[in-house]
Amino acid sequence: MATFNIAVVKGDGIGPEIVSGAMEVLEVIGKKYGHTFNFTEYLAGGCAYDVYGVPLPEETVAGCKAADSVLLGAVGGPKWDEVPNHLRPEKALLGLRSALGLYTNLRPAKIYPALMEACTLRPDIVEKGFDLVIVRELTGGIYFGERGRREGKYGPEAYDTEAYSVMEVERIARIAFETARKRRCNIVSVDKANVLVIRLNFVFVHSRFVSSPWITSKSSYSSCRHFMSERSLITTANKRLGSSSEGTKSFPQP
Repeated sequence: MATFNIAVVKGDGIGPEIVSGAMEVLEVIGKKYGHTFNFTEYLAGGCAYDVYGVPLPEETVAGCKAADSVLLGAVGGPKWDEVPNHLRPEKALLGLRSALGLYTNLRPAKIYPALMEACTLRPDIVEKGFDLVIVRELTGGIYFGERGRREGKYGPEAYDTEAYSVMEVERIARIAFETARKRRCNIVSVDKANVLVIRLNFVFVHSRFVSSPWITSKSSYSSCRHFMSERSLITTANKRLGSSSEGTKSFPQP
């Protein structure tokens, strides 16, 4: 039996509905196992902008730091599409990641028989099943790099800068390898070291870890189809994994 102080950030759109449901589940868990969950709600995202003029108030950051855990919902929506970029609701997510030092995102992906028909991958891939974990770096890279506008070779241009230190790559790699030890001891590093210098840091750091005989590790520049078939653990930088038509199925227009 224990008491937990939970910072609740319901966010915008479907966020409040989902988080409220999660709170109800926690209450049931508390009653069953004798735990107590103390919920304190804070604003972040578009709702915070409407009230405070900023997407991430200091009160929210302080409350999340003081809590035992944070229950976070989605942020953003069409209502705030015209808000200046530095005040967009999504900035609350980046701010919380940075303030709390949340540099790792673990994303499990597993197909269950009852959901196979709803999967957008091709049937020949889905029928084999997949069970993988994506380990994504969250506080470095292009989301947090220098950006701006300038006069370029062909006139006005915009730029975003991606940079990763060895330390940043090493700590995410360590999480990946420790997670892999608990699964199938198989890692695929998704990078573009074949064309991007920044990705060489990923290759360099991973090469330092792969001396362990119980880990199978390699880099991949290919589409998701290949590493899904291997049931791997995937490490990647702080950006959304690119999509590819290879390995997906199409649906007719309604």
